[in-house]
Amino acid sequence: MIEAATPTRTIGPLPDVRGSLRRNVPLARSLWFRVGGPAEILFEPADREDLAGFLEGLPADVPVTVIGVGSNLLVRDGGIPGVTIRLGRPFSKVVHDGTRIRAGAAAMDVTVAREGRDAGVAGLEFLSGIPGTIGGALRMNAGAYGREIGDAVVSAEALDRTGRTHRLDAAELGFGYRECAVPEDWTFTEALLQGEAGSPAAISALMAEIADARNQDQPIRERTGGSTFKNPQGRSAWELIEEAGCRGLTRGGAQVSPLHCNFLVNTGGATAADLEDLGEEVRDRVKAATGIRLAWEIRRVGAAREPAHG
Repeated sequence: MIEAATPTRTIGPLPDVRGSLRRNVPLARSLWFRVGGPAEILFEPADREDLAGFLEGLPADVPVTVIGVGSNLLVRDGGIPGVTIRLGRPFSKVVHDGTRIRAGAAAMDVTVAREGRDAGVAGLEFLSGIPGTIGGALRMNAGAYGREIGDAVVSAEALDRTGRTHRLDAAELGFGYRECAVPEDWTFTEALLQGEAGSPAAISALMAEIADARNQDQPIRERTGGSTFKNPQGRSAWELIEEAGCRGLTRGGAQVSPLHCNFLVNTGGATAADLEDLGEEVRDRVKAATGIRLAWEIRRVGAAREPAHG
């Protein structure tokens, strides 16, 4: 059943579901930046069949946005119109079969790496350095420490906007640098990953090295959204930001991290607009200083807040 609340605008009748379907749901507390407006409709399906049935019955003119744990996401202050889908525990199962691991889209990347460690499956250690879920990693071909998830994917399952199931091999996923070719309104539900036989002790040691590197080099204990900009061909984004003199730059409550300048942080009172505007200022300064226009890696969704009147 749908919980009664005041919607931001009127959407017609919605399909019956077994999961949670709520209106005008605040999102900021569940996002790593801790900013952003509400979801007009938030759907957390009970299982894949519940999700498929909902998508099949959802009117075609209602936009759909899929989010994970919000680790590389900026939701604008006006919130997300239409339906926001967030997968929960029913989509977080992780199992191994030999050197392959099948992981639900809501499984945390680090959980998959740990499953590999415990099962003696090497090659997935890099996932422990990526904050987020497998679904998000598939969406942006997330990578760290020399590998990307596209290097490990055998296949993935996704539901399209009409609820139809697609099983896609690695080629069909169309992975590129921090992107895939799957339409934005498709919802990933699971992935099959290929590793190789390895020593749990050696895997654990590599994961510890990755954790140490992150602790030293990244502002992981602050309100941040991970790497902000993609690395241009042959360059590192942080180096370009440094060259442009942007380390520590602020706007409102947003700041370019003094520790790692390809991270934006909410120092405590930022709005989503502060963070996005600061990011655009960094892009402008880098372009002026180096001739290179940085591309956003953080996914930005939703609408800007309308100005107050009166």
